[in-house]
Amino acid sequence: MNIKVIRATETWQQAGAYYVRIQGMARQHNITLRREFDDHDTPETKYIVLTDDDFPVATCRIYPADSSSAMIGRVVVLPEYRGKGLGRLTVTEAENWLRQLGYKKALIESRTTAVDFYKKLGYLVTDNTLIHGDTFDCIPMEHLL
Repeated sequence: MNIKVIRATETWQQAGAYYVRIQGMARQHNITLRREFDDHDTPETKYIVLTDDDFPVATCRIYPADSSSAMIGRVVVLPEYRGKGLGRLTVTEAENWLRQLGYKKALIESRTTAVDFYKKLGYLVTDNTLIHGDTFDCIPMEHLL
């Protein structure tokens, strides 16, 4: 693998994030584009994109929650690249960017099946109340940066 990290600020780079989300989540879970791309996908939204030989293979998005915390969401790795540490790298790179932007806390609404993954990255469950989404139930988690 020849993995590179991109802080996707240009449209062509963001297209890589969208590609991974469509292939790695929307198609797999029959999520419509309208539901996958919501009000948090704006021109101000930041995206991390991992590429393998310039082909997008993992992504996440970042947007402010308040003045000191930001949400990391839509963490997706293409199925054929899972289990290789790319999810961890994607989240770590997002956290590094958030630190540089001055945020003190990262928030995640984790799918119930991914809670243990985020715990291994230092995230703590903040509330055991399920967030019922259109597609998945999620648990709120946070990590001090």
